[in-house]
Amino acid sequence: MSTAHWFKSSYSDAQGNGDCLQASYTHLPTTGTVLVGDTKTPDTHLTVPAPAWAAFVTAAATGEFGTV
Repeated sequence: MSTAHWFKSSYSDAQGNGDCLQASYTHLPTTGTVLVGDTKTPDTHLTVPAPAWAAFVTAAATGEFGTV
């Protein structure tokens, strides 16, 4: 989506190894979805319903998936 404004996760690889998650809330008001992608493949993304994205972010923040 060329109109999407992307931002990188604050947990992305700071060494520049390409391990970067990116997200866009650009279309959230009109579609109720968040775009999620990988900076290594900028032309592809997942379209995630906002409630599912919120649940994922909460689970990640509370350590539900473990630590890295």
